[in-house]
Amino acid sequence: MNTQDWLQNLPIADMDDACRVVVISFNQGSRKDFFRNNMLQPFEKGELVAVEGVSGFDLGEISLTGEVVRLQMKKKGVDERNPDMKKILRRATDRDIDIWKQNKAREKEALIRSRAIAKQLNLNMKMSQVEIQADGRKATFFYIADDRVDFRELIKIYASEFKVKVEMRQIGARQEAGKVGGIGSCGRELCCATWLTDFKSVNTTAARYQNLSINQTKLSGQCGRLKCCLNYELDTYLDALQGFPENADMLQVARGTATLIKKDIFKNLMWYVLPDSNKQYPVTIERVRKIRSLNMQNVIPEELEAVEVVSTKPKEVEPEFVDVVGHITLKSLEKGDKKRQQQRRELRGGQQQGKGGQQQRGPVQQKNVQQGPKQGGVQKNMPIQKAGPHQQQQRPNPQQGGGNKGGQNQQRPPQQPRRPNQGNNNNNQKKS
Repeated sequence: MNTQDWLQNLPIADMDDACRVVVISFNQGSRKDFFRNNMLQPFEKGELVAVEGVSGFDLGEISLTGEVVRLQMKKKGVDERNPDMKKILRRATDRDIDIWKQNKAREKEALIRSRAIAKQLNLNMKMSQVEIQADGRKATFFYIADDRVDFRELIKIYASEFKVKVEMRQIGARQEAGKVGGIGSCGRELCCATWLTDFKSVNTTAARYQNLSINQTKLSGQCGRLKCCLNYELDTYLDALQGFPENADMLQVARGTATLIKKDIFKNLMWYVLPDSNKQYPVTIERVRKIRSLNMQNVIPEELEAVEVVSTKPKEVEPEFVDVVGHITLKSLEKGDKKRQQQRRELRGGQQQGKGGQQQRGPVQQKNVQQGPKQGGVQKNMPIQKAGPHQQQQRPNPQQGGGNKGGQNQQRPPQQPRRPNQGNNNNNQKKS
C-alpha cells in the first residue's frame, strides 16, 4: 500500500528518544507488521531487509520510519516496549534476494495444486492466495469460506505435498479484492488495495439516505459487496437531513394525497408527486411544515405551492449555421479536379481545331475546280478531278441542314458571277 511519511522533516531533539520501530510490508503491501530496529544504522523507505520469521528469516520492504510509526502503533494499540516484538536481522544480501525470488516463483503452482486438493476433499472453501516465506520453510494459505471448515486433514496433505510448515488464514471478500487489486468505477485504484484497512459494514440504508437508486450492479464493487465509499459521505448527509421535517412522507391537499419522493439537501427542497399525474412538485421546507400543521388541524389546503427550480447550469448556445461550401477543400481532391479540368480543355481545343481545318479545306477545293484557264474570254469546262475517299468525307455539303439553319460551323462556299462572252456584247451594241 502507498504510504507517506509527513513527519520525516520534523527535527528530532534527542536521538535517544527517537522511535526504534519501523513498519515493514510484505507481498507488495498486502501485509504489514511492526519490527524493532536494534541496529545502529538507520533505514530508509524502500530498502529490503531480512527480519525474523518462523524458524528462519523473511524478506520485506521498509514502509514507514520515524515518528509517524508511533502514531500508527497508538492507533492499533501496539506497545512500543513489547519484548516479544520481532527484530530486523540485517540488510538483504544478494543471496537472500535470490532465495526469495525462487520461493516466490513457487507460489502460483502451489495455489493451483492447493485448489485441486481442496476440491478432492469436497471442502466448501476457496483458496485465494498462497504466500511462502523467503527461506521456503513456511507457507500461509489464505482462503474464503462462508461457514466453518474442518481442514485438519487438509493441513496434513499440504504439509506432505509442499514440505513446509502450513498456516491457514480466513479472509473476507473485501480483503481478497485488496490483495488482488484493480481499478474502481471512479477511475482510481481500489481503496482496499491502497489505504483502507478497517472494513465497516455497508447496507442499502446508506444509499437511501443519499437518494441513490437501489441498483445492485452499480452499488457493488469488485468484491461483490456494497462499495465501501457509500459510508464516506453518509455522516454529511445525516447532518444535513436533520433540518428537514419528520413524518412528512404524506401530505393531504385538495387534489389528493401527495407522496414524498426525495429530499434535496443542496437546495432544501422536498419533491412530491400527486396521484392524478406523474409530475414531480418541488416544495420548500417551510411550506411542507405549514401543510403538515394544517393537516394536524384537519384543514386541507388547495395546492402544494410548488416552486420553480432554476438551473444554475449555463445554457449552451447553439452555433449559427454557416455555409462552408467552398471554404473547406481537400488538397488531394482539389489536385484531381484541376487535372480533370485541364484534360477536358485540351480535348475541347483539339476537337475545335479539327473542325476548323475541315471547314477551310472544302471551299478551297471547290474553288479550284470551278476556276480554270481562260482562252479568248470563253471559259472552258475543265475536267473535274475526282477526290479520294478521304477528301469526299471531309467535303462539306451546303444542302445539309438547310443552309445556315443547319449549323453555324458549316458555311456555304461563295458563288462567283459568270462573266458574259465578249462576242455577245459586240452584237448587242450593233443592234442598238
